[in-house]
Amino acid sequence: MHEIMVKRSVIILLALTLLSVAHAQEFRCAVSVNYQKLMNTTQSYESTDKAVFDNLKQALEDFINNRRWTNLEFDQQERLDCNFSLILTERTSATDFKGQISIQLRRPVYNSTYTSGLFNYIESSSDFAFVYNETQPMDFDPNAFYSNLSSAVSYYLYVMLGVYFDSYGLNGGEQFFEMARNICQTADGTRSYKGWNLNESQKARSWFMENHTNSAYSELHNVYYMYHRMGLDLMTKDQAQARQNIISALQSLQQVHKIKSNLLSVTQFVDVKISEIAGIFGPAPEEEKKIVYDIIKEVSPINVAKLKNFTQK
Repeated sequence: MHEIMVKRSVIILLALTLLSVAHAQEFRCAVSVNYQKLMNTTQSYESTDKAVFDNLKQALEDFINNRRWTNLEFDQQERLDCNFSLILTERTSATDFKGQISIQLRRPVYNSTYTSGLFNYIESSSDFAFVYNETQPMDFDPNAFYSNLSSAVSYYLYVMLGVYFDSYGLNGGEQFFEMARNICQTADGTRSYKGWNLNESQKARSWFMENHTNSAYSELHNVYYMYHRMGLDLMTKDQAQARQNIISALQSLQQVHKIKSNLLSVTQFVDVKISEIAGIFGPAPEEEKKIVYDIIKEVSPINVAKLKNFTQK
């Protein structure tokens, strides 16, 4: 009887384990909290302060990786592979900090071991202000403002979900960009922190949301879909057609640029993709190289030097 009970317990535990694996959360995010700049200042720190930073890192990991952000079911291999870094630059009290956010998101490519950079961004300002109290858990509600930290992190998670699902289906990320819009409006409504209002700067975090919800820039969604689903995912099957679809994606990006130059999402896309584009079209026919070169020259002149082996006119 004891042996039967043990076997039954093992089976139950295995079933529960498989169930948790089959229905994982959305993100597999590597989190880091860099406090080197704080330690290099003239401020005095107790040895216990390192525990505060370690606890902040753990709180962010739990918040990002162990919370359900959608009503979709994800397998382990489907979780979004990303990095989230918080670089602390100032500490004005035991619980008040300033810092800088850095994010990288990658996407797997079908029938390959290659992962493609999808979203890579460092906030230009290093004075992102937030309160972190170890005794208060991080929380989130799209219709409430709990803290600047949880709102900023949640905002970027939904932007990443937006571009990720756009890369698999046309307008696939629409609902997630709408969530990002809601977070922006709620946070901006408090008027307590910088970085949420579109009038502050062309690099205010709310601009990513605006770029992807403004109907004038609707071709942005086509860019992600054509480049990834119809381009990269097709490379192992039909490289010539895949390159044509990537060119179509870049032409859509060019259309958006003509509507408004220096758009944050356009700049971010080219910055992330330029090395990959150079690799894809390096061995391509000269006429394809010229098309790509001319588009990048117009859309992002600062990056055109990275196409050094392309036709130049």
